[in-house]
Amino acid sequence: MNNNLLIQSDNLQGLQYLLNSGFGGKIDLVYIDPPYATGGNFTITNGRATTISSSKNGSIAYADTLKGADFIEFLRARLMLLKELLSEKGSIYLHIDYKIGHYVKVMMDEVFGIENFRNDITRIKCNPKNFDRVGYGNIKDLILFYSKALSPIWSEPRRKYSEKDLEALFSKKNKQGRRYTTVPIHAPGETENGKSNQPFKGLLPPVGRHWRTDVATLEQWDRDGLIEWSSKGNPRKIIYADEREGMRVQDIWEFKDPQYPDYPTEKNAEMLDLIVKTSSNESSIVLDCFCGSGTTLKAAQLNNRRWIGIDQSDLAIKITKEKIDKIQDNLFSGKTRFDFLNLEKEAAQLLQA
Repeated sequence: MNNNLLIQSDNLQGLQYLLNSGFGGKIDLVYIDPPYATGGNFTITNGRATTISSSKNGSIAYADTLKGADFIEFLRARLMLLKELLSEKGSIYLHIDYKIGHYVKVMMDEVFGIENFRNDITRIKCNPKNFDRVGYGNIKDLILFYSKALSPIWSEPRRKYSEKDLEALFSKKNKQGRRYTTVPIHAPGETENGKSNQPFKGLLPPVGRHWRTDVATLEQWDRDGLIEWSSKGNPRKIIYADEREGMRVQDIWEFKDPQYPDYPTEKNAEMLDLIVKTSSNESSIVLDCFCGSGTTLKAAQLNNRRWIGIDQSDLAIKITKEKIDKIQDNLFSGKTRFDFLNLEKEAAQLLQA
């Protein structure tokens, strides 16, 4: 595939088309945000996306009427095909509601293997609401992250330190005003042989512990001013804040939904950017078979990945095309190139022939 690909069809049909077209084992990243088994319709009224609505005036963007076991089997059929499409280094992120997500996880354990479960990510989606309800307020949904095998693509995600982080984690300052903290230079466990149990500046590691590195490295750290000695002669390694890449991303994300989305349930673009950067390479193909407004596809494009999007909705395809058409690779190449395929239209034409 040289160009990106946007397919209009039921995604079961679209996924089977991809398998028949030789994409099996070629997809490195799948992100999907399927319906949440809410039992309602999502609409666009006067150009504005709504949540579940009883309005008869709006255009239905998509229906979310399957519930319970029917919904789980609907997802299972698609996940079985997605597993075939994933490469051995591929990953899948499935975004789902807290009410049905635990049932989906059990099913995904069966499809992908519980050993390939990576994370249940909590995503804070909105500000607190003061709804009158018996139960705690809901400001989250969840993302289930699985890999195809045990060694997926992984680029360690980091986030920049906030001022609060810096004050808490790097509470000390040197004469130049650089923030730093210190950590022990020894670790649990004794070693009988090797270089991590030898004297450093006349000191041996505490009982039951060993140096974190060889003595030659410790001595070099000391010459470089990277060892801080306490008043009692206890050495600790200096870690400067400005030499760290930031904090490791944890499994609670605060990526709130757009306030005025182009499409119902449109997701945060920064969140998709993080997923694409973390679990794919520039040579990768990224697939979203519930592509909605095309946020996943845009994130893939902006990060120099190839992408495939599938959706059945006329409104979703229209909004996705508009979103993608606004992207420019650079000042000289113009609009993003992609192929468009309407499988349902082609099937209808074949039946008429």
